[in-house]
Amino acid sequence: MDVSATTWCKICGVTTLGDALAAANAGVDAIGFNFFAPSPRYVEPSCAAQLCADINDTHPGVQRIGLFVDACAETVLQVLDRVELDMLQFHGAESPEYCGQFQRPYIKVLGVSATMDMAALAKAYSDAWGIILDTHDPQLKGGTGRVFDWRLWPRNIDARLILAGGLNPDNVAEAIEQTQPFGVDVAGGVESGQKGVKDHSKMTIFIEKAKHG
Repeated sequence: MDVSATTWCKICGVTTLGDALAAANAGVDAIGFNFFAPSPRYVEPSCAAQLCADINDTHPGVQRIGLFVDACAETVLQVLDRVELDMLQFHGAESPEYCGQFQRPYIKVLGVSATMDMAALAKAYSDAWGIILDTHDPQLKGGTGRVFDWRLWPRNIDARLILAGGLNPDNVAEAIEQTQPFGVDVAGGVESGQKGVKDHSKMTIFIEKAKHG
């Protein structure tokens, strides 16, 4: 795989227009908005609606993705009524049937551990647009911020596999070289030190290294 030409890149947990535009200007493929209320990166639907509209006006090719964790279906539908999202992302214990009910492409996040059958899990979500592989942690929802053992990366799975967990500008090129993912997803690794506030230089470097090594 020619990762320099094909690595899809997502910046998650964006809360301001300045950060969203900086990511889009740097060439990001997707921007994630966190609708999990306990998260420090949570964004109100009214704010996300304006951000999504502004991104669509200036960078219509950038995918707008809404992140949810074990939300009731009504909550997701209420957000979709207010926010123009291209895709949904589910970080909890949501079933394939749950994920597929919203008439949107979706990404399912799966936690990686040595005891999990990742091929079977990916097959269960065969209708997902993509599968994010993150560090398994039964307590942390919406992203762990920790690297898992890349030697556990599954091979020969027929799905868009997206790498997450502890990525940053310093390790993303090595991570891609080792795992050969479809894409990468980052939140904390490109922040300024305050959760939900991005460092524009870190984002630019991350995207450049993700796409060009």
